[in-house]
Amino acid sequence: MFRYLVLFIHLSVTNAAWAQPDSCARPDPNFHVYLLMGQSNMAGRGVITDDLKAAGNERVSMLNAGSNWVVARHPLHFDKPSVIGVGPGLSFGMDMLLANPAVRIGLVPCAVGGTSISRWQPGAYDEATKTHPYDDAVLRIQNAMRCGVVKGVIWHQGESDSNPAATATYLPKLAELIGRVRGLTGQPNLPVVVGQLGQFKDVYKPMNALLRTVPDQVQHTAVATSEGLSDKGDKTHFDGPSANEYGHRYAKQMLALQAAELIISGKQPPRPKTKKPVR
Repeated sequence: MFRYLVLFIHLSVTNAAWAQPDSCARPDPNFHVYLLMGQSNMAGRGVITDDLKAAGNERVSMLNAGSNWVVARHPLHFDKPSVIGVGPGLSFGMDMLLANPAVRIGLVPCAVGGTSISRWQPGAYDEATKTHPYDDAVLRIQNAMRCGVVKGVIWHQGESDSNPAATATYLPKLAELIGRVRGLTGQPNLPVVVGQLGQFKDVYKPMNALLRTVPDQVQHTAVATSEGLSDKGDKTHFDGPSANEYGHRYAKQMLALQAAELIISGKQPPRPKTKKPVR
């Protein structure tokens, strides 16, 4: 909370100048957009306590259900209004702002609870929510790109694919999805952070083992660990504090990917190694 208080004091005098219009004449390079994709744990199911309800900053916006930019507050998503709650997106966005206070952050909620990765393909329909998860995400991403520049994706999904048959074919489908999103944004090296499922259910162990291999199979990706996080009592969804903590972990991995990309591209020199003192 202290770091957010410092950030608020530092930025509050200029917040008004950063009001983001609903329609944009051109993309603002200082409006950094992040895509929040996956199923229910990305959408958020944690209880919104008073302190979490108050979280936010005027420089962190979300693209709401009407495709308008508004100040980001819990809940960010709207996939299942009767059960929606705290997810990792807001704390992630706050940390990305803290790391780069000169910009503004835009979050694009795209997650749909209960969806398997097979629903994240062009034309796929989810009967439970009456949505086309991937196609709907494409429209929201395109809307967001009119205002800012997509800087990364955080992905949390796999609970619906935690069975032997689905796990066996999961990684190629995820790699294909990442490729499609990178093609859509015109960024072949777009950073993607994949989150592990909760470690409070044995059936998730094979999927978590698979997710740990994603960076070995798909370039410019990283994995955020779910170690030590708690469920809300249903052995499926993270509670509010854990979802909030998860956002910090996603941000840490995203920042590391972005730093690595700057070094690879030659835009930022690597830090010199510290020499050990001679004794």
